[in-house]
Amino acid sequence: MGSVKLQARLLAVFLLLLGGGSIAYQLLVQNVPLSQDEKDPVWVVDSQVSFVAKANKPVKVRMFVPPLGAGYTTLNESFISNNYGVNVNVDKGNRQVTWSSRRAEGNQYLYYRLMLTPRYADVPEKDPGPQFRPAPTLDGPEKLAADALLEPIRQHSADVETFISETIKRVNELENDNVQLLLGSDVSPENRAKVIDLLLAVAHIPAEPVHTLRLAESQGQQPELWLRSFNGKEWLYFNPLNGQQGLPDDRLVWWSGPGPLLNIEGGKSADVSFSVHENEMSALQLAQSLRLKDVSSFIDFSLYELPLPAQQLYRILVMIPVGVLLVLFIRSLIGMETLGTFTPVLIALAFRETQVVWGGLLFTSITAIGLSVRSYLEHLKLQLLPRLSVVLTFVVIAMALISLLGYKLGIGSGLSVALFPMVILTMVIERTSIVWEERGGTQSLKVALGTLVAAIFCHLLMVWQPLVYFVFTFPGVLLCLAAIMVLMGHYRGYRLTELLRFRAMVDGDKH
Repeated sequence: MGSVKLQARLLAVFLLLLGGGSIAYQLLVQNVPLSQDEKDPVWVVDSQVSFVAKANKPVKVRMFVPPLGAGYTTLNESFISNNYGVNVNVDKGNRQVTWSSRRAEGNQYLYYRLMLTPRYADVPEKDPGPQFRPAPTLDGPEKLAADALLEPIRQHSADVETFISETIKRVNELENDNVQLLLGSDVSPENRAKVIDLLLAVAHIPAEPVHTLRLAESQGQQPELWLRSFNGKEWLYFNPLNGQQGLPDDRLVWWSGPGPLLNIEGGKSADVSFSVHENEMSALQLAQSLRLKDVSSFIDFSLYELPLPAQQLYRILVMIPVGVLLVLFIRSLIGMETLGTFTPVLIALAFRETQVVWGGLLFTSITAIGLSVRSYLEHLKLQLLPRLSVVLTFVVIAMALISLLGYKLGIGSGLSVALFPMVILTMVIERTSIVWEERGGTQSLKVALGTLVAAIFCHLLMVWQPLVYFVFTFPGVLLCLAAIMVLMGHYRGYRLTELLRFRAMVDGDKH
């Protein structure tokens, strides 16, 4: 016996670990939303290119656009223009769009829109960069200033990371004479980045500028300049103004390299403006839209991949074990008697169409009619099979009459009685009458009432939408339910009704 209990417990633990592991995988790896009300941010980035076209000249506009999959999932990318050809190519690791037109006159406007979300985005594997570059040739005061700045930088640094940080710190000391000489009269962030890059080049450390956009509600935002360098294992990002290391999570890399954002031929007075807006989308709708775009999401490996009619069916079927577990608790822990384990669950399924109030009334009335017919047939000494056949016939007649009455009274729920399982009601009537004969009318009514109450609670639990979503989305929870059922299979303790019944004996012994 001990070996059997041990096997049951090991089986329960195995099922629990398997189900819990499945849920954890969906949550942590596939990023499945825990609730159907969970929402994800969707960023909409708009950039407007405006310029004045030169008369009678072809126009060609080139602009860098973000690389796809750079830590975000692209939902939509649009290039909006009037009478312009659009072409996107890759140039030195950057994506670049080219708008071209044979003729254009006056003010021109081109638009680029990008919709993206951090959900389901894979961290891209960045190509390794160079770890050495030749030093540029410096002469005269520039060489002396660079050497004077690099000497304390080498003393206070231990590796590439600290060397770059120390270089940024020194260049931003604008009162330093050597820094002023290298910067000249231009202290803009772009020129500081150039001086930092110059000093790093003298030290044979490669670096390149990176232009990023901050994903935050804004109008008229301009790309922010960062520097990055490859240390042999990963890219290191630095803010050239304050030395901050590590690219923040809300930064989108737009392009890298020293080239300008926009190049235009056949136009003048060019300008680019950015606006960023944040929207919200249901995480479930987001996954479904990604599935339609052939973008990997959790729907690729779940019940959501089934056709919609099959999904609706399985939303009902996966809740049956939940109802069965509830009946198991009601019978084994509370001690309420029902007509079997599955009968309350099947009646609860019928309540999906009739609703609880009408379903309870229909259950009570049809069962009462059936019991009356069955009692009279018992008086006629009919055998079991003919008796069940007659009861089933009268159940159908009663259902038809109630449906007709409901239609005449304008009660739509009465029509749903036809969906009540006739065979289930017939068996309920038969089993209730048997209990009546064996244990009396009071016990029969008690069991029938217990079945109805259990069915009502099962229905309320099985149609609770947050639970339906959770079980349907995380089917591994069914294995956890099976583990609980296995553990309850060896429960031999007192039920709640037994504790209440024997309480008087305990109180009597105390007195």
